[in-house]
Order: sequence, then C-alpha cells, then structure tokens
Amino acid sequence: MGTQTPSERLSSLGLVLPAVPVPQFAYVPAVVAGEFVYTAGQVPFVDGKLPATGKVGAEVEVADAAGLARICALNALAAAASVAAGGLDGIERIVKVVVFVASAPGFGGQPTVGNGASELLLEVFGEAGKHARSAVGVFELPLNAPVEVELIAQLRSP
Repeated sequence: MGTQTPSERLSSLGLVLPAVPVPQFAYVPAVVAGEFVYTAGQVPFVDGKLPATGKVGAEVEVADAAGLARICALNALAAAASVAAGGLDGIERIVKVVVFVASAPGFGGQPTVGNGASELLLEVFGEAGKHARSAVGVFELPLNAPVEVELIAQLRSP
C-alpha cells in the first residue's frame, strides 16, 4: 500500500465514491466538528435503490449482508469526503464504525456482517483504516434495509 493515497487505493479496487443522496428527512449526511467528521447512518443504496431488504439470518444471507455492509461503508466514505477539505484524501484515519444489522430472531453473526464494512476501510486506508467498531443487532432499519453503517473519521491537519 505504501505511499498510495486513499483515493488511489479506492481506484485500484475498481471503486468510485457514489453521489451522496440528498436526505429526505431533517438531517445532513455528514458534519465536521473540530478535527472529526461524523456521518449519518448509511444504508446500502446503489443508484438510489436497495439491492436487498429484510432481516439478516432470514431473508438475507450473512455473506450477502457483509457485501451490503461494504456498500454502506463506501456510501459513508462518500458522505465524509463530501464535507472534508481535500475530499477522501482529506481524511487522516477512520476512528469508529458502528454497524447496525437488522437481525432475525436468534441471529448472532453481527460481527461477521460488520467485517464487510471494516475490510473495505482497511483496503482504502491501510493502517489508518484500523478502527474501533460496534456491530449491533436491531429489529428494524429504515426502508427495511438489512444493514446500516455510520463512521467517525479524523481529518488531516490543514
């Protein structure tokens, strides 16, 4: 990974940051406070649509949910980059990730689902992508999404 920037690593993965959807409710996708950017929860929208809905461990398989968490993390990076001076490359490190998993009764694989998000962040940021994380099972998520991810990132000093 060496001296590649996060945007170069993202490109080498064959990925681009998606457009940040305009919120339909009373919030913004990301906020800068001091040296940190906090994102709103991001569901796995691809071109404005959810590729899957339902509960993980019932309608959605664990491996598919991990892939959806990866999409959520990409969407969260887009939100963070939209407010960071310098875009994606203005982000110094990922500090904290919270993964919400709409879980079927008895499902306990939330950490496995969360790895989808965490692994993308490590691929894009290398060592600076190592972060604290919570993976939480919930009953329902907006729009019946299986996964939602939010993150806190530290910005580069100007």
